[in-house]
Amino acid sequence: MGFFTTTITSNAMQNHLLSLYSTKFPSSNPLPTFKITFSYSSTPTRRRFHKPHHSLKRLTFRIVQLTRRRQLEQIFEEVESAKRRYGKLNTIVMNAVMEACVHCGDTESALKVFDEMCKSESCGVDGVSYGTLLKGLGVARRIDEAFQILESVEMGTAVGSPKLSAPMIFGLLNALISAGDIRRAKGLLARYGYLLHESCNPSILVYNLLMKGYISAGCPQDALPVHDEILELGLTPDRLTYNTLISACVKAGKLDAAMQFFDEMKDKAQNFSRDKLYPDVVTYTTLLQGFGGAKDLLSVLKIVYEMKMHRNLVIDRTAFTAMVDALLNCGSMNGAVCVFGEIIKRAGVNPKLRPKPHLYLSLMRAFASQGDYNMVKNLHKRLWPDSSGAISLALQEEADHLLMEAALNDGQVNVALENLTNVVLKWKRIPWTSRGGMVAMRIEALLGFTNSIFSPYLLPQVSPSEPIESIMMPLKAAKPLLGTLHLKKVVMRFFWDQVVPIVDDWGSCVGLLHREDCTELNAPLMTMMRSPPPCVTTTTSIGHVVDLILEKMYRMVVVVKYSNLNSSTNSSGSKTVGVFTTEQLFKLVVPVQRPLEQERTLGRRWCENFDT
Repeated sequence: MGFFTTTITSNAMQNHLLSLYSTKFPSSNPLPTFKITFSYSSTPTRRRFHKPHHSLKRLTFRIVQLTRRRQLEQIFEEVESAKRRYGKLNTIVMNAVMEACVHCGDTESALKVFDEMCKSESCGVDGVSYGTLLKGLGVARRIDEAFQILESVEMGTAVGSPKLSAPMIFGLLNALISAGDIRRAKGLLARYGYLLHESCNPSILVYNLLMKGYISAGCPQDALPVHDEILELGLTPDRLTYNTLISACVKAGKLDAAMQFFDEMKDKAQNFSRDKLYPDVVTYTTLLQGFGGAKDLLSVLKIVYEMKMHRNLVIDRTAFTAMVDALLNCGSMNGAVCVFGEIIKRAGVNPKLRPKPHLYLSLMRAFASQGDYNMVKNLHKRLWPDSSGAISLALQEEADHLLMEAALNDGQVNVALENLTNVVLKWKRIPWTSRGGMVAMRIEALLGFTNSIFSPYLLPQVSPSEPIESIMMPLKAAKPLLGTLHLKKVVMRFFWDQVVPIVDDWGSCVGLLHREDCTELNAPLMTMMRSPPPCVTTTTSIGHVVDLILEKMYRMVVVVKYSNLNSSTNSSGSKTVGVFTTEQLFKLVVPVQRPLEQERTLGRRWCENFDT
């Protein structure tokens, strides 16, 4: 039973009761204050009020979910909707938005959110805001800006007056180390390392990050002496330390040292009863990658057996995949198939174990080399319904190539030819430098010119070994346009030419402007061009240039003359002397004469793609 008590002080109610009281008791004293108690036989219904902070908690959780999916545009839409509904959002929500921007690699958006938070009418910034921004600038390799922000925080001139703290340093330090910039990481530690030592035993984490940085920089052998430094300082290595050391040993090819760290890890965990030091699934996976790359089947089998006998070890999808890859590298096809079958069986109970498309491709590559067409065909068939995750176009194309390779290695030339036809019709191309391209060349060699399905073209007027300088179009003949010109002044040029070279004030080609990129009449040409242009030197062979145009679908290649060639792009020390276009190429080629017209004219379709 529920009760509530109230005191009646309303004038209207008192006057009404006073009149009733005076009528019944005319000589009584004035009416005192009334306290009326109401009782109910059931609990009264509670009125629910909408609390904005609960909604903001849900919004923050929603932002975290969308961040994992990298749906940044959806985050901004929902944040704007929340602003219209609740007004100013709090710092926690906006920090989550900044973290989403950094996670998605959009540093500019993170800076805009930070600037918005700094406004007087906004929610303000805190140490988490600065830490997130520093991490984003580090990932974007904008280190100078990050150090300027740190200096402003240190001097007390930063907005919001945050205190310099270890989390700020860790975000930037981790970004520098992940990028392999050890020099600046050490500079950051030299200047702000004292902050890391003020917290509870952070030093071991710092050294773990340094070892990770050496590995990311491609110098895994330099990470090994860090272990001695850790021991000299009296620090206690943790599981992450040993995992990083083992990874460094594996990448450096020192598998004996990796096993020493592995045994030391187990001994210390057992002797000192430190359960958190026992090897985990990451440790075993790293060792599998190392011994698989070394084709040491005995060690791989030993590690697999130890993993399965370990009671407290949860073998996840990554570990199972490492098992299969290691066994395939060692040539143990039966062992790989057995582990793959175990994965499929367990995936029926635990969907998180469903194999990724990469695992199917690894098995298909191995069986295609052996010419087991039926196995490759079954894997190709089950790739879509049984794998987990997105299947990229590149993986789909490679799967089709492997099916063709398996048929050819199995001696089924007609089936391989049928698959090759389907591949070219489906994908409209086949890179000659790829694995599938090599198979296509083998099929072409078996068929000969007269039966080729590609309708080959010849270059009878030139030799593929001659330099491109002998047939290129001089730059003046290509009538280049100055990059500072506005499109409206030369728009008619693009009714006749699909692509035009763009030059700077010194006459060097700085880009190519394509007809489909001409979208702003009042904009300079240099803002719409594709830069840098594809370049070759004057001594490059005609055959190489032709391959480049056909493989990359370039409409124009710029010919430059310079002494130091260190990249495929036009450099500041080069001189543009000419261009070579697809129109020039098609004027030189002559189709192979065939006794009978055939239906398959896939090569001509490739040529038509340049005209569309």
